[in-house]
Amino acid sequence: MDVKFGVLTAKGLEDMFIPILRNCKSTHYLKKIHAQIVKFSLSQSSYLVTKMVEICDKIGEIDYANMLFKQVDDPNNYLYNCIIRAYTHKQRYISCINVYKQMMEGTINPDEYTFPFVIRSCGGILCVDLGEQFHGHVCKFGLNCSNVIANSLLDMYVKCDRMSYAHKMFDEMSERDVISWNSLICGHVRLRQVRKARALFDEMPNKTIVSWTAMISGYTKTGLYGDALDVFRRMQMVGLKPDWISLVSVLPACAQLGALELGKWIHFYAEKYGYLRRTSVCNALMEMYAKCGSVNEAWQLFNQMSERDVISWSTMIGGLANHGRAHEALKLFHEMKRSDVEPNEITFVGLLCACAHAGLCDDGLKYFDSMKIDHNIDPGIEHYGCLVDLLGRTGRLERALAVIKSMPVKPDSAIWGSLLSSCRTHRNLEIAVIAMEHLLELEPEDTGNYILLANIYADLGKWDGVSRMRKFIRSKSMKKTPGCSLIEINSLVQEFLSGDNSKPFSKDIHEVLELLSLHQSKENDLVDPTL
Repeated sequence: MDVKFGVLTAKGLEDMFIPILRNCKSTHYLKKIHAQIVKFSLSQSSYLVTKMVEICDKIGEIDYANMLFKQVDDPNNYLYNCIIRAYTHKQRYISCINVYKQMMEGTINPDEYTFPFVIRSCGGILCVDLGEQFHGHVCKFGLNCSNVIANSLLDMYVKCDRMSYAHKMFDEMSERDVISWNSLICGHVRLRQVRKARALFDEMPNKTIVSWTAMISGYTKTGLYGDALDVFRRMQMVGLKPDWISLVSVLPACAQLGALELGKWIHFYAEKYGYLRRTSVCNALMEMYAKCGSVNEAWQLFNQMSERDVISWSTMIGGLANHGRAHEALKLFHEMKRSDVEPNEITFVGLLCACAHAGLCDDGLKYFDSMKIDHNIDPGIEHYGCLVDLLGRTGRLERALAVIKSMPVKPDSAIWGSLLSSCRTHRNLEIAVIAMEHLLELEPEDTGNYILLANIYADLGKWDGVSRMRKFIRSKSMKKTPGCSLIEINSLVQEFLSGDNSKPFSKDIHEVLELLSLHQSKENDLVDPTL
């Protein structure tokens, strides 16, 4: 320690407090230390205040950090950077930018440690104009060669959807690291520009787990589920082990394609590496099982979860509802309420779906009304669609039509199509014609709607109507969308289209089907008709 006339110098006092501050891990202890610092007249020490602000950043006491910073009359560069970093960590982006402005008004210049966090704040508030100004400041202070700052600018432009600016930044970088590549790829993925993302991905020299996961997520979100599975398999082939984010990204693709075997492998893998402790992984697995028809496995996983969020409950309720287990879904909803978990929009989609499948019209109407009254949730188009389906299934077609007409949003083709389908079930030609008029406007090329209306005419014996529909279809040269089925063999999903003979073993498949059909016919002939 520096000693002068038996008294510690200011530098010696500062050094005395440093080891004490290093051991500080709570607000209570920090306040005690701060009191001693004030007692020794060191509250203006940028050095000590910087250390206290760093502690506040770690323990989440941003307001206390703000108070400490404001008490210093002449902050140095380190203190400015420290409070700017703390504000950014807490997503207090406006405060961060205001401190930067204060810094610029004084005699302290920003440096390579200042700009990454200030630029990130611009991305956080999606203010590209301000970001461009900071870009200019970077050039003004000669810091445009910094790779960290360049990556911050690239990320900011990506978050603000200025991909052309991001590409220009990328092209001008003297050194590109994985952060540069991943930022650009993730930007295109977020904007659903998967072709551009894939072009960058293929060009990227050293791919990381983030790169692979971004592509898997991009393909999944854009409905290219086969491509998502392909990238997932390629990632494993190059020796990269999936992390929990990769699993959550690929499981929706397994669900949509019915790739149950791959989904089961992911379940085993997640259990082996401890990822089942993450609620999001369990939620994705439950959804996969439910959509692949294995609702019992979803139920088993649900019961094993130590923590359940609203997505967990909603996924299980929806899974039970879609498999005709409506009363179990409703029972689970009441258990959810007893667990003090607040339902959301997805929860009520599952509930209304359960009521529709079980024909529980009054219960469905009660749940629909409770959305707004009890939970302050405004029904969306998907909720109205479930309600129309519920009313249509139970034969309340006039009320279903009234609901459609009173919707706050414009009904889509799915809602009118649901009503048209219910009209066939309940042989209501008048409302069917109304539904068809709207479908003609929304889906003029959908042959299925015309065929459905023709079938309604046929069911009622109105053959002139059937004839008109068939002539109309022929006059428009319409073709019916072919039926499609999927099957998973050896973890590969095969797609079959009706009338498509392009498969390598198409002829053999048809021969086997004919043999099976013939075998079934012979078995039926052997059955005693009196039984």
